[in-house]
Amino acid sequence: MVRTFAMLAWTWTRAAAAYPVSFALMIAFGCLMGAVDVAVILVVFANTTALGGFTRAEVLFLYGTAGTAFALVDMCVGNLDKISQHIKAGTLDTMLVKPAPAWVQAAVDRFTPTRFGRVLQAVTILVVALADIGVPWERAWMIPVMIVTAMAIFASLWTLAGAAQFVLTDAPEVVNAFTYGSGQLAQYPFSVYGRDLVRGVTYVLPLAFINWQPGLYVLGKDDPFGTPGFLRFLGPVAALLLALLSAFAWRQGVRRYRSTGS
Repeated sequence: MVRTFAMLAWTWTRAAAAYPVSFALMIAFGCLMGAVDVAVILVVFANTTALGGFTRAEVLFLYGTAGTAFALVDMCVGNLDKISQHIKAGTLDTMLVKPAPAWVQAAVDRFTPTRFGRVLQAVTILVVALADIGVPWERAWMIPVMIVTAMAIFASLWTLAGAAQFVLTDAPEVVNAFTYGSGQLAQYPFSVYGRDLVRGVTYVLPLAFINWQPGLYVLGKDDPFGTPGFLRFLGPVAALLLALLSAFAWRQGVRRYRSTGS
């Protein structure tokens, strides 16, 4: 499956790179779009020294980890939110009769390598924030773990969104709000949100394990909501459970699907 994904992604990348000026401009545009989110954070800290008990560097660290994972997943599997278009056009039928998994084909269809600009921008912010914070080496091991965990959670959310479109074929904006909204939510410390919301994204939909719970461990901070300390290390478990749920939902959606006949 990985080999198939890589081959298809490389095909789309070569097609996009055939127009080098457009390719470079789109990457630069991605960096610029990401910079707008950072500008909002900087504007906030131009008028305060802390946001929800976090300094500017700490907020940028949370932004960088979530942004890096989100941008990578958006680039690789973000096209899963176009399942409803495939259903209406009848192109999903052709995916189902090909030897490659339909999930891989839908994810990599019209792969957009120019979204790498958002990845580059988020990684840059993360590196700058880490240099400013100075995370001790005994806690730094959590950073790659939390990014991989966040990628698994975001990919699972996109898979759930794609599965939902087998039912909600006329409401792709609803699932887009679900995926992109989660990415926006994770850009800020959860201490700025209400207690009930944080409970929901901790114990129901595990968005808190994208960067909030493991981020508290990296930064050496206590949870202002008083959650148990062991939750800082349960990100991979939460990601696995969500991945299993999304895989089940996708399989049920495919089984439920009836050909358009076109």
